[in-house]
Amino acid sequence: MSPKRLFSTSSQELREDIKAASVEVIGTTVFLLLALGSIQSAKLSVVATQGAQVAEFGPHSLDHNVYISASAGVSLLASAWMFYRITGGLFNPAVSLALRLIGQISTIRLILYFIAQLTGGIIASAIIRGLTPEPFLIMNKLGDKINVVQGLFVEVFCTAILILAILMLAAEKSKLTPMAPIGISMTLFACHMFSVSFTGASLNPARTFGPAVVGGFGGEHWIYWVGPLAGSALSVGFYLWLKHVKYWRINPGQTATDPEESPQDPTKNIKADMEKEKHRSRETETDDDHQSGMRRGDENV
Repeated sequence: MSPKRLFSTSSQELREDIKAASVEVIGTTVFLLLALGSIQSAKLSVVATQGAQVAEFGPHSLDHNVYISASAGVSLLASAWMFYRITGGLFNPAVSLALRLIGQISTIRLILYFIAQLTGGIIASAIIRGLTPEPFLIMNKLGDKINVVQGLFVEVFCTAILILAILMLAAEKSKLTPMAPIGISMTLFACHMFSVSFTGASLNPARTFGPAVVGGFGGEHWIYWVGPLAGSALSVGFYLWLKHVKYWRINPGQTATDPEESPQDPTKNIKADMEKEKHRSRETETDDDHQSGMRRGDENV
């Protein structure tokens, strides 16, 4: 995506924005249907073995959390690779906000993407509720002994890490950009592993808003808006600083593929260092002999 002005200025741009938003509805629906459907499946398994109370409020086993985290990462990997050439594969209002802040999308597209992503979240949640048995267990909730402030900052920092991965791997173009969905999905997996026990791992207002519309809003719902959007702004601030200091000059050549740019044979460097050391030793001996000769000459005088 090329940098955009504050608002689209032509009917052609508006039509393209509407087309992109229409596809973004489908992409977000696919992503959240797979991710949230996996969560519902995992929690229904807990209901069958440990009861609804444990399924909804925990504590959950490590296997349960790894399953949910892996499902989120793989769902994003599949969905992003399907849709990134069409819409960018954002699926998340926090990602859309970040791209607006760095000038990659226009404000009109940002608004349309917000609507599309929230709509996709609602559609995915409604499908899951219609196709799976009760209870409906995919709403975000704070974990046991986690207070509001803790939950808020877990969402802030995990979202910031996810957004930074998106900015550095997808927004920043390099030879590795086509492989960006792998790195971003791995980042989502890691962020889920950290946050799923504490906040349910939203990192995405659409992921929380859709289930809330279908299943009911809780008093902590605002956390899952403020946290991810604040995390998006935090990540953009760090990204802009990296651009300001020209980060690509700090450690150049990291995306090079030419074998000639690889390090030379280390043994050659060792031999060269040994030759330099011998040369310095000979020069030192010569200087010593010269100084000794001068002292003897002085003594004779």
